[in-house]
Amino acid sequence: MKSSPAEQKELLRLQRLDTRLQQLAHRLSALPQTKALAELDARDDAERRRRAEASGVLEDARIELGRVESDVAIVEARIARDSDRLTHTSSVKDVNALESELTSLRKRLSDLEDIEIAVMQRVEDAEGVVAGIDAVRETISADVIRVSTERDAASGELASERDQVTRDREAVASTISDELQAFYERRRAAGGGVGAALLQARTCGGCTITLTGSDLEAVRRAAPDDVIQCPDCERILVRTDESGI
Repeated sequence: MKSSPAEQKELLRLQRLDTRLQQLAHRLSALPQTKALAELDARDDAERRRRAEASGVLEDARIELGRVESDVAIVEARIARDSDRLTHTSSVKDVNALESELTSLRKRLSDLEDIEIAVMQRVEDAEGVVAGIDAVRETISADVIRVSTERDAASGELASERDQVTRDREAVASTISDELQAFYERRRAAGGGVGAALLQARTCGGCTITLTGSDLEAVRRAAPDDVIQCPDCERILVRTDESGI
């Protein structure tokens, strides 16, 4: 393949711009805020599961409290009824029976009230756990907003630079023939993102191998407009006054 020395040198500019675009793409995908947001999301997911469990505990305690309160209300109603009957009966037998039942009911009421207090404490404790988890999630949510803003700012700067570099690349590419560009792209795909390298002091800038012997002699014999490749990595070698040949 033939190409003027000036056009071949443009490949170095194109390569520098492509390398920068690769760096920017990597930085955009590896922003520290991206990792931080993933960690925050994992923390929030863990807290969400904790809240589901804590809400279940709270709901169970509230249901139990409702049952106890219902039992208390039933016993209180029976005490009120028996107390009323006691005041309206003159039968000694009925009085004895009612007083015995009232004693049992008051004992039952006292036991239920103790249970009610204990269950109310459980409800209060469970509500505290849920509120604590909600507070943690609110903090995480605030952190997500803050880190997202930082990420957007950082990615915005990188994206702006990427757009400028892309425009610069298009300008440089417009000065290179389609045939040479296609060859460069093939070598770049095969060369891990590097398709053209400077031959400096007889050393390939792509693989850092120094040319010697017949390889060096072949480069020396090549015409200035010959497109040559590194015999080792097969990247396009661009010759300049720094090539040392």
